[in-house]
Amino acid sequence: MIITSITPELGAEISDIDLRQPLELDVIEAIQAAFNRYHVLVFREQTLTRDQHKVFARHFGPIHIHPSKKQLNTRDDPEIFLIDIKPDAQQSNGETWHADITCEATPPYASMLYLTQLPENGGGDTLFANMQAAYAELSRELQAYLRTKRALHDGEIDLARYGIRLKNGQTYPANSHPVVIAHPKTGEATLYVNEGFTSHLLDVPRFESDLILSGLFKRIETNPRHQCRIRWTPNMITLWDNYSVQHQAIFDYAGYSRYGERITIESEGAPQAFALAAVGG
Repeated sequence: MIITSITPELGAEISDIDLRQPLELDVIEAIQAAFNRYHVLVFREQTLTRDQHKVFARHFGPIHIHPSKKQLNTRDDPEIFLIDIKPDAQQSNGETWHADITCEATPPYASMLYLTQLPENGGGDTLFANMQAAYAELSRELQAYLRTKRALHDGEIDLARYGIRLKNGQTYPANSHPVVIAHPKTGEATLYVNEGFTSHLLDVPRFESDLILSGLFKRIETNPRHQCRIRWTPNMITLWDNYSVQHQAIFDYAGYSRYGERITIESEGAPQAFALAAVGG
């Protein structure tokens, strides 16, 4: 197994590994260590069945069930979220910078997308941004302010982007989380607000919330120092840490198809606020 970094602080490719085969404990531990370090891992040239995809995902935790499978009564495999973009589509999944399903009380720890059909025009890359680095670059004063705040994450914001409105009797998650969390595996301070799901800061005037959040979202979107761009190839898996990165799917392939299957992996608990005292700061 060879680990090659994509950027100094974000993303790595893991080669010389066949994910169809049983993985020894030392290999799993090495992948987890690389995941903690690089936050986004790429595995190219993998040919997996759906069951083999699930077996690999379970090395990182139990499989999470997307709220659309629980609340909106879909009949698909509940452990699989389809990325099925047709040639006549006007938009794709995930064009807004976001972390996956942060509207849930316990959002998934990680996401794992296996793409098997790519657009023939070569489009469909994914951008990622490092939220630990995004927090670290803020002034101490702004860090201190944000550590005292919580924000509401509302799933209906995301549904509305796709023209989906809840029917009578249907519900969709909305929950508040700390704006700065301690990463569940490493304890690192992580900025935990995103344009895809975060509605507003709690217990402050709305104009103040809008001012803070719009500034953070703009910085995440426009700062390439904390980003990496993943170019997909056929039969490739990308695993990303949903608690330390945000991502954006680039829809530059109108008129072409893109197909993949995503699995999300449960977190051991809800996001916890980062506290300087906990790390002796």
